[in-house]
Amino acid sequence: MTQTIAMIAGPYLLVTGLGFLFSSDFYQRMIIDSVNADRMLINLSGAVHFVVGLVILAQHFQWSTAPEIVVSMVGVGATAKGTTLIAIPQLALKSPQSSGAGLRFSAAGFLAVGGYLAYVGYLADFS
Repeated sequence: MTQTIAMIAGPYLLVTGLGFLFSSDFYQRMIIDSVNADRMLINLSGAVHFVVGLVILAQHFQWSTAPEIVVSMVGVGATAKGTTLIAIPQLALKSPQSSGAGLRFSAAGFLAVGGYLAYVGYLADFS
């Protein structure tokens, strides 16, 4: 299951990190505009994050190896973000200050985790 989730999460995180790098102006405006976002969309985003995170954790609550820990942490992170967007959206959207450096730091994190998971999913030998 670790490899299967890594095959899905890795490319998603890689593409997101690339988006942050190549379309940083778009993402900076999106973060700033999130204060005025439609409340229903915020709730739906929370629901999606929450459900995706719990699906990962329900299928993969494993903490023995580095790949297992990273996959489980992706589930924990998605669940936490979903919980925050649903339960305390005003805190999740408070003060959306995103500098170029902050977005680049986020991009680096997404690329690192996504690259690692893509490796685990597509190139690592688990046989």
